[in-house]
Amino acid sequence: MSRLLRGTFILTIATFFSKFIGMIYIVPFTYLVKLKGVALYTYAYNPYTILLSIATMGVPLAVSKFVSKYNALGDYNTGRRLLKTGLLLMTLTGFLAFIVLFTIAPFLSSRIVGGSGTQGNSQEDITFVIRMVSTALIIVPSMSLIRGYFQGFQSMGPTAVSQVIEQIIRIVFIIVGSFVVIKVFHGEITTAVGLATFAATIGAVGGLIVLLWYWKKRSPHLQKLYKENKVNSNISLAQMYKETITYAIPFVAVGIAIPLYKMVDQFTVVRALEQDGYKQSAAENVVAIVTQTAHQLVMIPVSLATAFALTLIPIITQAYVKDDYKALNKNISQTFQIVLFLTVPAAIGLSVLAYPAYGTLFSIKDMNHFGGQLLQWYSPTAILFALFTITAAILQGLNKQKFALLSMLLGVLFKMVFNEPFIHWFEGIGSLMATNGGYIVSVGLNLIVIKKYGNFSYKWVYRRTVLILLFSFIMAFIVWLVKIPLLAMFGGEYTKWSSIFTLIVGAGLGALVYFFLSYRSGLLGIIFGDRLAFLKKRKQQRG
Repeated sequence: MSRLLRGTFILTIATFFSKFIGMIYIVPFTYLVKLKGVALYTYAYNPYTILLSIATMGVPLAVSKFVSKYNALGDYNTGRRLLKTGLLLMTLTGFLAFIVLFTIAPFLSSRIVGGSGTQGNSQEDITFVIRMVSTALIIVPSMSLIRGYFQGFQSMGPTAVSQVIEQIIRIVFIIVGSFVVIKVFHGEITTAVGLATFAATIGAVGGLIVLLWYWKKRSPHLQKLYKENKVNSNISLAQMYKETITYAIPFVAVGIAIPLYKMVDQFTVVRALEQDGYKQSAAENVVAIVTQTAHQLVMIPVSLATAFALTLIPIITQAYVKDDYKALNKNISQTFQIVLFLTVPAAIGLSVLAYPAYGTLFSIKDMNHFGGQLLQWYSPTAILFALFTITAAILQGLNKQKFALLSMLLGVLFKMVFNEPFIHWFEGIGSLMATNGGYIVSVGLNLIVIKKYGNFSYKWVYRRTVLILLFSFIMAFIVWLVKIPLLAMFGGEYTKWSSIFTLIVGAGLGALVYFFLSYRSGLLGIIFGDRLAFLKKRKQQRG
C-alpha cells in the first residue's frame, strides 16, 4: 500500500505541475502573439482536445484499472494482450482522428469566423493552425495506453515523468518558437501560432521517448512476470474492450466538459457579437479572453482546491464498498468543505482584484478593453468548475459514473441553447452567464444523485458554506476599501506598476483577513482537523 500511495502522490504532484505550467505559459505567449494570436490558438486547440478525448476515451485510467484487476488475479498475460492489441487500435483511432480533424479544418474555420477575416483571423489562418495541431493525434493515444499499462502495475513514475517532460517541451517550444518568429524574424502571428499548436506533437514525441526508455528499463522484470503467469482468464477481445470502455467513459465526462463549453463559444461568440455591431477583431478578443487569458487565471484556484480534495476520493470509494455510510458522509462532507473553503474566497477575491490581476499579467490595453470586466464576471465560475470536478469524482467513488456523463451533457446542452441569446442580451458577459447556467445544471444533478445514493445530508456543508461566504464577503469588502486609496496613489488609473502593487497588497491583505477570521472562529480547525500540524498542536493545548 505504501508503494501505491507514494506513486499516487508522485503522479498527483506531476499532474498538478504539468497543469500549472500549462496555465502560466499563456502570459508570455499573449505578450508575443497578442489576443488575436491567442484566439487563433484557441480555435485550433479546442477541437483537438475534444477529438483527443474521444480517440483515447479515458484510456490511461481505464487501462490502469483493467491491468490492475487482472494482475491481482495473477493473470499478467491478459494485460499484455490488451497492451498489444490496444497499441494497434490506439494507433488506428489516433490516425483516424488526425484524418478527420485535418479534413474538417476548413469547415470548422468557416463556422467560426464566416467572413474574410480582414479585421481578424481569416479562415485560411484557422485552417492552417488546426491542421498543424492535428498531427499530435497520431502519437498521443498510443502514449496514453502505455501510461495506463504502467499504472496498472502501480508504477506511476513513467506517467509522471513523461507528463512533465511532455509539458515542458511543449511550453518551451511554444515560447521559443513564437519569440523567434515574432521578435527575431519579424514574421506573421499566424506562423507563430502554427508552431505553437505543432508544439503538442513535439511534446508528445518527447513524452513517448521517455516511456520507451522506461519500457526498455522495466522489460526484464515484465518478462519475468509473464513467464510466472498463474491464471489464464481467456476472455475474448470483445469482452476485453467492452470492460475497458465501461471503465473509460466516466473519465471522459470531466475531461471533455470545459473543451466542449469552449467549442460552443468558438462557434457562437464571434458571429453573435458581429451581428450586434462588433468588429471581428474585437469579437475575437472576447473569445481569447473568455477561453484563454481569463480562463487560465480562473483555473488556478480550481486546481489548488481540487488537488487537495481529490486525495479523499479513494477513501470515499472504500467507505462505499464497505457500506460504512457514517465514514462516507464524513469524507464527502470534508471534501465539499475543503473545496469551498479554498475556492470561494479565491474566486471572490479574484473578482474584486480582477482589473489589477489582468493588468499585471497581461496588457493594460486589453484590461481596459473587456479583460478586466470579463475576468470580474468570470471569477465566481471557479466555484462551479471545482464543484463539478469534485461531484463527478464522488459519483465515480459511488459507482454512479453514468450520472456524471449525463449531467455534463445536460450542462453543455444548456450552454448550446442559451449562449447566443445571452450574448445578444449581455454581450461578452452573456457567454459567461450561459457557462454558469450549464454548470449549475450539472452540479445540481450531481448533488441530487450524491444525496440519494450516498444517503448524504448537506446540513453541515450548508452551515459551513454560510460561514465561508460571510468571511469571504467581509474579506472582499475590506480589500475593496483598501483598493481605492491604493489606486489613488497612482493617479486613479491602472498602469503596470499600479496593477502589480494593488494586486500584491490586496491579495496579501485578503488572505490575512480570511485566514484570521477562519482561525479565530475555529472554522479552519473544523475543516482541516488534524491535517495541519499547527491546528493539531492548538487542539492538544486546549485539551
